[in-house]
Amino acid sequence: MRTIVSRLIRHKSSIPQSRFVSASSSGGRYLSTDSNKIDEPFNVEEAETVHVPPPPTEKLLVLGGNGFVGSHVCKEALDRGLSVSSLSRSGRSSLQEPWASRVTWHQGNLLSSDLLKDALDGVTSVISCVGGFGSNSYMYKINGTANINAIRAASEKGVKRFVYISAADFGPAKYLLSGYYEGKRAAETELLTRFAYGGIILRPGFIYGTRSVGNMKIPLGVFGSPMEMVLQQAKPLNQLPLVGPLFTPPVNVESVAKVAVRAATDPVFPPGIVDVHGIQRYSQQKSR
Repeated sequence: MRTIVSRLIRHKSSIPQSRFVSASSSGGRYLSTDSNKIDEPFNVEEAETVHVPPPPTEKLLVLGGNGFVGSHVCKEALDRGLSVSSLSRSGRSSLQEPWASRVTWHQGNLLSSDLLKDALDGVTSVISCVGGFGSNSYMYKINGTANINAIRAASEKGVKRFVYISAADFGPAKYLLSGYYEGKRAAETELLTRFAYGGIILRPGFIYGTRSVGNMKIPLGVFGSPMEMVLQQAKPLNQLPLVGPLFTPPVNVESVAKVAVRAATDPVFPPGIVDVHGIQRYSQQKSR
């Protein structure tokens, strides 16, 4: 609710401040006690309304907030006036941008439940951007076990909503990266079990945007944006056997961040799985 501050604007009167003024019954006119002079009444205009933004009441925890997707999620949440904290293995983001100083940074590992529980104090919603590649066992651990730990801890802490940024199937890729996809799907199952009414899974395909690698910026949108435009019009190709998932369109990282924050804070955002086409659709809608 917006705080409303009103002030009354009073027109200048001929009554000196030192006089005691009493109300007369003659049509709202005023009579000073130390003279027979009758003054004009004070005119009170309509109250002027000044809108003051409300203090943040929603506290969002971003898991992996210093990564490519996570940093955009943090920035989007701050732009919406939320209180934002982040937990990641490296702690504070290396990005030298003004928004980074407004995030409360926690350093920790999602495989350690104690650190996670401390970071969850007072949190109303969580967005997990945690994921990674490597050996199959490592991929299952970082994409599956780590996120499952976070989901369970958030549920036990009474967190209202949990958004998990997962990944779309890419057909044959899920066989080559079995640990990655098996971990993702295990985390999804846990989320829908623990957060039946407040769990949202985003399944983007390739996420493009400007990536920062050290001091170098890589503009992935140079080819990601045209591909998105073309493949959006080729949606029926997604239904082709085996190769259909390869036609999943890329999506802008800002769109993913926008939908993730909305899903984490909008109580009427429906729970369940949102595919890349749903992400594109929700990102074009006006935020509540």
